Amino acid sequence: MNLSLGAKLEAGQRRRMRKGMYLLPSLFTTLNLAAGFYAIIRAVQGTSSQEDFWQFDYAAKAIGFAVLFDGLDGAIARLTNTTSEFGKELDSLADVVTFGVAPAVLAWMWGFRYLPLVLAKDLRSELAHVGAIVCFLFLAAGAMRLARFNIQLNPQPKNPGRPGKKYFVGMPIPGGAGCLAAVVHFRLGHPVQEWWSSALWMGFIALCAFLMVSTWRFWSAKSVDVTSRQPSRLILVFVIVGGLIWRYSQYVLVGIALFYLVSGLVSRLMYSLRRSAPPLPASDPGTGAEGPDL
Repeated sequence: MNLSLGAKLEAGQRRRMRKGMYLLPSLFTTLNLAAGFYAIIRAVQGTSSQEDFWQFDYAAKAIGFAVLFDGLDGAIARLTNTTSEFGKELDSLADVVTFGVAPAVLAWMWGFRYLPLVLAKDLRSELAHVGAIVCFLFLAAGAMRLARFNIQLNPQPKNPGRPGKKYFVGMPIPGGAGCLAAVVHFRLGHPVQEWWSSALWMGFIALCAFLMVSTWRFWSAKSVDVTSRQPSRLILVFVIVGGLIWRYSQYVLVGIALFYLVSGLVSRLMYSLRRSAPPLPASDPGTGAEGPDL
């Protein structure tokens, strides 16, 4: 009887521990959501006075931390085998706020709110209005990207890469948000104050929105094997990158973000060039040589 009671207690303890493990990924998802809310507050406060430009930089940093939290919640869920439908839905809702609403608000406040008064009033108003539309398109593209990701079981990019490798179909919404936040952080929050810079910023936002809804392939961190028997190289890479970000975040983060964005463009371009290249001449089965028998 004592053995039976002990077994029941042990089983109950295991169940409680299992439930606790399910809460761990959701905790990081909640931190992701909190970082997005914090970023929105900082972005709004950045418009209170000309001395509060640093608030934009804090908003960008919050989005950067949210990207980290978003990666950790998925990695922990996969490592502990605690993936759940609740967790997936919570993650998607958090991503809409943190990587959709927050960067869209920051992008508009930072890129169009502080255009100089000496600029023609009609031009300032037009840039602000079109900028608001483009920022909304970024938000809408991010939401559609998440919806597509949620309903596809085994998505395949239009330009497939190496077999066995995992790719995202379209740039993931954390990547798009990270690109916008990295540019703001690169300028340490100092807002755009030239009309041509505002126009370039508008084009950059539109490019990120397009890449999110595209079917082009982007590298997925899920292809990194964190359970390998010899993780020393991976740990070394993480330490080096983390150290560089800690010391030179202003330059390293924008470099990583732009490299990730350009990688999708390059992969699509290379795939198009391979498809348009003329096929190799068929080999002669009689001689085993390529082309006609001379």
